[in-house]
Formats: sequence, C-alpha cells, structure tokens
Amino acid sequence: MSASLAATAPAMLAAVSSSGLAGQMVTVPIGFEMLAVVAASITGALTAREQKLDLVGAVCLAVLCSLGGGVLRDVILQVGSVYILDQPLALPAAVITAAIAFVIPSLLEKQDRLIAILDIFAVGLFAATGADKAYVYGFEPIVCVMMGFFTAVGGGMLRDICLGRTPNIFQRSNFYAVAAIGGAITYVLVADAGVSNVIALIVCVSTTMLLRFISLAYDIKSPADMDIAEAIHRSRRQVRNTTRPETTRRSLDELEGRRERVQADIARRRHLERRKAALDRLRKHRKARAHRKLDV
Repeated sequence: MSASLAATAPAMLAAVSSSGLAGQMVTVPIGFEMLAVVAASITGALTAREQKLDLVGAVCLAVLCSLGGGVLRDVILQVGSVYILDQPLALPAAVITAAIAFVIPSLLEKQDRLIAILDIFAVGLFAATGADKAYVYGFEPIVCVMMGFFTAVGGGMLRDICLGRTPNIFQRSNFYAVAAIGGAITYVLVADAGVSNVIALIVCVSTTMLLRFISLAYDIKSPADMDIAEAIHRSRRQVRNTTRPETTRRSLDELEGRRERVQADIARRRHLERRKAALDRLRKHRKARAHRKLDV
C-alpha cells in the first residue's frame, strides 16, 4: 500500500502542477511576509524570556510561533512545497529576531502596542495564505478555513504545548482564534466569488484585525461555561413574570386583605374573651358578698 502511494504521489503532484494551480497562489510582497515572520518571532522570544528559558529556548519558541503553523498546514495538506524549506529568508529571519529579542528585550517590551498590532496583522496574513494554499489545490471550503486557522494560530498552540500549558486559543479571551477563523472564512468567500486573491487577502487581513480590535474595545470574549437549557428556562421565567403582573398584584392584594380580616377576627375574639372573663369575675364577687351577708 505504501509503495503504491509513493508511486502515485509524484504523478498527482505533476498533474496538479501541469494544471497551473501552483502558479495561482496569492503573491505576498516579501516585505509583508518577513514582517509577519518577525512579529510572530518576537512574541515567541518574549514568551521565552517570561518563562526564564535560555537562548536556545527563545530561538525554538520563535521558530514555532512564526513557522509552526505553516509546517502544520503543509504536513496535513501534503501538496506543493513546504514553506519553511521553500522560503530561504524565513528561518534566518526568525532566528535573528529571536536572538535580538533575547539579548535586548527592553527595546521590544516598550513597544507592546506596536507588537500587538503587528501580531494580529501576522495572524490575518497567515490565515489568508493558509486558506489560499488549500483553495488553490481544490480542497473543500471547510478544509480551506481549517488550514487558514492552523496556519494563523498553530504556531502559538505549539508554543504553549512545548511550555506544558493549555494553549491560549482554547481559553476564554478576547477574539484571537475567532478572528483568524473569521478572516479565513472571509478569504474563502471572497475568492470563491471570483475576486482577485490579492483583494481577498486584503479583506482577510482587514477582517481579522477588525474583529480583534472590536473585541478589545468592547471587551467581547469567547463564551465559556454555557448552558443553553438554563438560559432558555431563565428567559421563559422572565417572560412569565412580565406577562402576568396584574395577576401577581391581585394575588398579593388578596393575601393582604385576608391577613387583615384574620387579624380583625382575632382581635374581636380576644375582646369577647376578655369581656366574658370580666363578667365571670363580677359574678363570683357578687356571690362571695351574698355568702358573707348570710353568715352575718
């Protein structure tokens, strides 16, 4: 079986290349491409500093953050070239950035806002390129979106796994993975509509950054600990309370009137009991006086 697959794989790749699909992939300017790699590498190197790792750890985390998502995509798709091997500037850019960030961290830590902007820009760019590669090779739209997602946030996921912690994309936070998914979906929709893949890339990056900034501005976070059944029950109870205010008020008024009547009846009975006791004492007093007169 493995021999037959190995024999047919070159033929399949040759057929794909001859169809011209490989030449249709979106062309990203090398400056933007390296900017995305550098931004992702900075986040990995700074994370290594926070975890008290050495230079080797900083370089490894930087390479994982910047190129790990592309490696995941290429391993899963198994078509076309491998980006980390095909682009000769990617790996050196990640290593050099990690070394600079490790040696001069104060220079980068002061630029946290700029790094955050470049980071989400890199996420949008990686989401577009990942979805584009799957789209060019004829995969289904859902696969294209998944490849865009893996390319955008796969590096950060591998970084957290290497650090032995739950990946940040799986935790409740402002839109990050959701922004990458939204960008990838936008790219597939725009590209499927026949629009130029360059325009689709611009729309994807813009959508990703917009979703991220909206979630930060309004503190919108991904949901966690949801119970739809409880929410439906709560909404029904609220509707029931708002649709029957008159009935509830009438019931309260009836209870109040009944309480007043019971209290009035109790007061009347106590008054009668006190009056009866007073009459009994008066009769006993009169009988006692009559007995004393007879004795005299």
